[in-house]
Amino acid sequence: MKKFLFSLIGILAGFLVAALLFADLTPGKKATNEESSSANKSNAEKVYVPFGEKDEYYMMASGGHSGQLFVYGLPSMRKIRTVPVFTPDPATGYGFDKGTKNMLGGKTWGDFHHPSISETKGDYDGKFLFANDVGNNRVAAVDLKTFHTADIIDLPNMGGPHAGVFVTQNTEYVALPTRFARPLGGAYASLDKYKEEYKGVVSMAKFDQKKKKFSIDYQIVLPPWSYDLSDAGKKMSGDWIVMTTYNTEFATSNMEINASQKDRDYIVMVNWKKLAEEAKSGTKAKVVNGIKMIDPRDVKGSIYAVPVSKSPHGVDVTPDGEYFVAAGKLAPIMTVFSFEKAFDEMKKETKKEEFGIPVLKYENVMEREVDPPGALGPLHTQYDDKGNAYNTMFISSEIVKWNYKTGKVIDRTPTYYSPGHASAAEGDTVKPDGKWIVALNKLAKDNFLSVGPSHPESMDLIDISGKKMKHVMTAPVDPEPHYAQIIKADKIKTQKIYEKDEKRPFSTWNQKDARIVRKGNEVHVYGIAMRSKFIFDAKAKRKDEVTVNKGDKVFFHMTNIDLDQDITHGFAINDYDLNFEVQPGQTNTLEFVADKEGTFPIYCSNFCSALHQEMSGYLLVKP
Repeated sequence: MKKFLFSLIGILAGFLVAALLFADLTPGKKATNEESSSANKSNAEKVYVPFGEKDEYYMMASGGHSGQLFVYGLPSMRKIRTVPVFTPDPATGYGFDKGTKNMLGGKTWGDFHHPSISETKGDYDGKFLFANDVGNNRVAAVDLKTFHTADIIDLPNMGGPHAGVFVTQNTEYVALPTRFARPLGGAYASLDKYKEEYKGVVSMAKFDQKKKKFSIDYQIVLPPWSYDLSDAGKKMSGDWIVMTTYNTEFATSNMEINASQKDRDYIVMVNWKKLAEEAKSGTKAKVVNGIKMIDPRDVKGSIYAVPVSKSPHGVDVTPDGEYFVAAGKLAPIMTVFSFEKAFDEMKKETKKEEFGIPVLKYENVMEREVDPPGALGPLHTQYDDKGNAYNTMFISSEIVKWNYKTGKVIDRTPTYYSPGHASAAEGDTVKPDGKWIVALNKLAKDNFLSVGPSHPESMDLIDISGKKMKHVMTAPVDPEPHYAQIIKADKIKTQKIYEKDEKRPFSTWNQKDARIVRKGNEVHVYGIAMRSKFIFDAKAKRKDEVTVNKGDKVFFHMTNIDLDQDITHGFAINDYDLNFEVQPGQTNTLEFVADKEGTFPIYCSNFCSALHQEMSGYLLVKP
């Protein structure tokens, strides 16, 4: 009860600090209307992108429980695109056409938390973005040439891959630690046997960039702790991954109280390279649900634990790869740990915790603790190009700027309100840009026009190019982005159209080749879409008509032969609840059973030309 009261007092104190911060944002003389107007004008100029020019950065933000990827331009903060990933999208037909429908596997939502852009030598290379689905144990890859989801794979043995996604420095692996402990294989086991039967798991997935396909190389078996946002090493620490833990108490209910009893949890350090070599040889791996699983305790020197202030949220490796910073959440400090000191400590005899994992001495690995006065609820760390770190403070609603090599606190700026993560320009790489940081806030209060009881969340754009941070603008977002990454726009080389490929399966490139082929109760339509007509059967009296029998399985294999960017054709069947789209030069397949008899108009659902209304046809389903 005492601990609960102390926690409650701490939270109330945090809200008091936040109130004081927002009550007096600019100490001293109050700004005049003229000064405020001048500041607003200056901020507007910073984010203004004139017509004909483009933003300098893309910001790739998770769409949270929408299961989608939100793409913004920076510094304008304009939303450019919603990319469907884990959730069907009726606007584009994602999840309706055969390919994406199979990829989603019948699942209708996803909980996307942490995007991770592919890297080369620890720098974003702009090729792919990886996304985690906490709700359904999946990982996806988005092709940044087309901004389309390329592949999704299920992750067996997992309990919500919340602590991913993060990539090793050359994208050798996409790492996904679990949030919830479960029995391996998802088998039933009583919670009374939690410590004995439940396990934490890290999936180490590979992604073939040529084939655009995932595979799970191996999984790491860990104690039944909960794992939070994690990171991969860089340069001298490139063979390692670091993960925060909480609930080392093994609580199974009333987690708010029972999972916060100890003063310390752990940062877990894992040598992924040693484990990958072991997975290849296979001598100490066992197979569960078709996946190689390795207990790192069986591979000497592959796992260590470092004590850390209780219930940490994020751990983030510095751009030079020499340190990792843990944010305390329930303890209002940021702790800097040294990889070099950790490696030295690994050479010594160490005590082991109850699961047999060697524990490195905190005082021998810790470089410094940073405790900004009044700052409460540190969650996440980002970096600039000058050796500075930036931490979100959830309770005191601010970002704190400090130097991770000296511990000196340099500046603080309020956010509106309760930031979770923040994203700095190129902030997860070996070469941060040091221009912008965006606070991804959990609450907006009354910043925007009211839309009822649930307010849109918000994002704060902050200029970090000078010694002092400057709050530039606030923008609404719905639903909340958990995390984002900001990449220089010139690193992404988009594909304007799909190249013409006459060998592509199911494609039709000439009007005269459009045809309907019946195979028993299957009807295959090899059609074309072009401004401003569909052609399904070039030899038929009515070329834009398809007649089938009730119960037939129908396949529309449609190729958009308009090789002109942005001329996307939609394909909707009235009263059949079906819609998908075909990009310029793309071939796409819609598969369904004609289970309703009657007459059903077909039309282009994506405006494509002056005669867009005339782009139509009929599906006739005979009794």
